[in-house]
Amino acid sequence: MTTLVLCVDRSNDVGRKAGVRTPVVGWEAVRSLVTDLGLSDPEDAGVNSILESLRVARDLQDGGEDAVVAVLAGAGDSAVGADRALAAQLDEVLGDHDVDSAIVVIDSAADERAVPIVESRLPVDSVDRVVVRQARDLESTYYLLKQFMADEELRETVLVPLGVGLLILPVLLVQFSTAVAVAGLASLLGATLLYYGLGIDDFVERSPERAREALYSGQVSVVTYVVAVGLTLIGAFLGVLAASPVAGGEFVAAMQFSYSAVPWLALAALTASFGRLLDELLRDEGVRTPYLNLPFGVVALGLVVRGFAGWFLEREAGRGPLELFGVPLAPTERLALFIVGSIVLALVGVRVAATVSDETLDEVIDDGVGGGSENR
Repeated sequence: MTTLVLCVDRSNDVGRKAGVRTPVVGWEAVRSLVTDLGLSDPEDAGVNSILESLRVARDLQDGGEDAVVAVLAGAGDSAVGADRALAAQLDEVLGDHDVDSAIVVIDSAADERAVPIVESRLPVDSVDRVVVRQARDLESTYYLLKQFMADEELRETVLVPLGVGLLILPVLLVQFSTAVAVAGLASLLGATLLYYGLGIDDFVERSPERAREALYSGQVSVVTYVVAVGLTLIGAFLGVLAASPVAGGEFVAAMQFSYSAVPWLALAALTASFGRLLDELLRDEGVRTPYLNLPFGVVALGLVVRGFAGWFLEREAGRGPLELFGVPLAPTERLALFIVGSIVLALVGVRVAATVSDETLDEVIDDGVGGGSENR
């Protein structure tokens, strides 16, 4: 069994500093190379790496195994060129020597990227990374920072927010107190982390393209979405106006906001779902069940929320029974009527969806409970 002890120099320090053409194969040739490289640059970590290759080869030979020691170096102005040079040199070594496996000796994280090249040609029994003891922490930190700076996405998501925060911090300290400045900086960094963590950046990046595709394809939902946004603003505005003069605490104000805003919000959701339903009807594939259920579900949900909000407001105001078609109704009876109406409306939506999509009621219910992710 013959083992190839391979020292990899991806940055080609051997060629630039020692002026030696690689591959260098054989005990005497490699020992002469380490002397030339050490005389050229005694501080180069490659000297230790080549010496480690000689030591590993000596230990294998002392154990009764055949070992061939070789040094490969990258060449070219790019990482691709260096890797291709390493692959060509490795093929040359394998063509001249019959080896069964390899032990790869490296001295940096950059050289470790060449290990898959060796693994693609012969089995790798071990990867021996040589780090000078005095510079272990410094070298590891250097390569971590180098990899971090080479990642464009990490730079955008980490370095840019930190840079903006450090630029804003002196302005905040001059204009406001230290507590306000620190709070503002923390809020900025927190908002940035949420922006990237929740994937809002991807949504914002894709939104113009999706809007352009929707406009060019003539989708009705583009118009209905805009109308839905307007109706939502109207509902929020009327809700705030209704809740502003209310006395009785925050909970009562929230109920008043819900009672006044829910009809408009439900109308906005109904408008948006109606536009999406029209887009489905214009498609050749037919209408899917969720889009048929959505309008009925939106109205049913609006009835429930408005019913509960009205019950709380009637209890707080102490009003008398309300009349419906001349029949007086207590607050509880009115709430029950809203709940029953919403349930009936939801069931009607399920039935309509099942009829139009040629599905049974049980299939629609099962699909809604267990197969919602497939519809989405």
